[in-house]
Amino acid sequence: MKKGFGLLLTGILAFSLSACGEKVETKPAGSKEKGKEKTEQISIVTGGTGGTYYPLGGEMAKIIKDNAGYETSSQASGASVENMTLIQDGEANLAFTQTDIASYATEGQEMFKDGKLDKIQAIGTLYPETVQIVALKDSGIKSVDDLKGKKVSVGAPGSGTYANAEQILKVHGITMDDIKAQHLSFDESAEGIQDGNIDAAFITAGTPTGAVEALSASKGVTILPIAADKIKALMEEHKFYIEDTIASGTYKLESEVKTVAVLSMLVASKDLSEETVYEITKAIFENTDKITHAKGKLIKGENALNGVGIELHPGAKKYFDEKGIK
Repeated sequence: MKKGFGLLLTGILAFSLSACGEKVETKPAGSKEKGKEKTEQISIVTGGTGGTYYPLGGEMAKIIKDNAGYETSSQASGASVENMTLIQDGEANLAFTQTDIASYATEGQEMFKDGKLDKIQAIGTLYPETVQIVALKDSGIKSVDDLKGKKVSVGAPGSGTYANAEQILKVHGITMDDIKAQHLSFDESAEGIQDGNIDAAFITAGTPTGAVEALSASKGVTILPIAADKIKALMEEHKFYIEDTIASGTYKLESEVKTVAVLSMLVASKDLSEETVYEITKAIFENTDKITHAKGKLIKGENALNGVGIELHPGAKKYFDEKGIK
């Protein structure tokens, strides 16, 4: 009888504490008790299947699962801009994005003028996202100025590629009204060029990009160069741009091509715990040798804080602080 009364009293006390607003301790996302498996599902949103984010996301998902123990899935998406919204809305845990888009999102600029997104924090930068202006070799299009009056894919309105296209055209004295703008994905752009439905396309992605590689396998392609003075003007007006070079041999190019790039970055939801993001960051940057994609050799922990531009997730900061990376 006493035992039963004691259990009843314990239950009443627990209910009372809860009713009075007593804080109940809960484990942060991704935490686990010693000796128990991690059960949290981590989702990474990437980009279109013809870009660089998609294959890299698949490889990183495997690295996280194998080295941090979290079941991780990689999903195709509309890339940078859409990914920021997916993180904000709680529909993804990790995302690939361009550094310029992450800055726009957290500062409420450009395509995010309706309001700042406050759940996006950085894990680290990865590699240059090269702006590639693609056309067929026999198209007669040899410079950005030649795009006037042509059918040109500039990406979806509000996308990172669209912003890059608009900014590059502007420094050449060209507006969207001066071209026949088409809003296509990377795969659709490559198919459109191959079929003759469009003349050229802006593609912002790590090189080599799958969609462009597929095109170059059947057609001779050219990448339009950006002149040194235009590169300088872009870098002065938009601090996130860096000068970049597409090496000869890429897409069977006979010589290197000067252009610009932004940086790709992996970001995390602010809602993920410090422990989870610490383990994810550690898994990725200590296993870059397991990334088989050509961009894997550019992903290095010592460079991961270069050009970040937004607040670091506490878990990522903990890892880089341990490594003495500033």
